[in-house]
Amino acid sequence: MSDPLLQIAGGLAVAISLIHGVLGETKIFAKAKIEPAWIKLMLRFIWQCSTLAWISCGVLLIAAPYLGAPARGWIVAISVINFLYAAAGNAWATRFRHIGWVAMTLASGLALAGL
Repeated sequence: MSDPLLQIAGGLAVAISLIHGVLGETKIFAKAKIEPAWIKLMLRFIWQCSTLAWISCGVLLIAAPYLGAPARGWIVAISVINFLYAAAGNAWATRFRHIGWVAMTLASGLALAGL
């Protein structure tokens, strides 16, 4: 039963990440007036670094059932730390008004349950 939980957590993380990346580009950076232009570019890259990190953790969670016990534990630990840090930052910055912290907390809980 734990393998599907890990894979659901990974799929959720990938979906959240893709939504984060697309909405950031289309809703935030497309309309943002940030000067100088190189700072806007740097902020875009920083934004997408978190997207890439979450996608990577999600893919690893999906693959974790096919790996040995030590790798599985490390993948879950690193993913949960990554997701909970993002959830805490999101909750704090938006005063719990944004759904992102709920989704990342759910992905963390599913990953832990799948351990």
